[in-house]
Amino acid sequence: MSLNPLGRVFAIVMAIVLTACAAPGAVPPEIRMGRIEQIAPTTIASSHHAGVGAVLGGLAGVGIGSLIGGGTGRDVAMVVGAVGGAVAGNEVAKRYDQPIPAQQIFVRTNSGVLVEVTQPVTPGLQVGQRVFIQGNGEGARVVPQ
Repeated sequence: MSLNPLGRVFAIVMAIVLTACAAPGAVPPEIRMGRIEQIAPTTIASSHHAGVGAVLGGLAGVGIGSLIGGGTGRDVAMVVGAVGGAVAGNEVAKRYDQPIPAQQIFVRTNSGVLVEVTQPVTPGLQVGQRVFIQGNGEGARVVPQ
């Protein structure tokens, strides 16, 4: 059975699409073992989402502005309310955005590599303690063995 040229192109495109959609196998998280050499107190940025205060303030401003006047006056009030609400909401959000206490932990792995992990304070970690480093990059965490 022979496919016409359009059918062949369609078959090739579908093969490429299906190959691209194939999910790679799940990679298990990397776990390394080591000993804590140093722990230093530090802080990390809050987990609050930037801009949420401005968005909520802007929406509130639009809602309040829509209650004022009619026609073009209402449109102007909504725009002014949106801008004013966004500025006010952003300022309120900044006041509550406090840094989180954290630890900068230096671990000498069993292979001799020195790894630094910054994470929220984990009670009970001490210099000289045997630990696991779970994960990589920003997601790495030091946990007791």
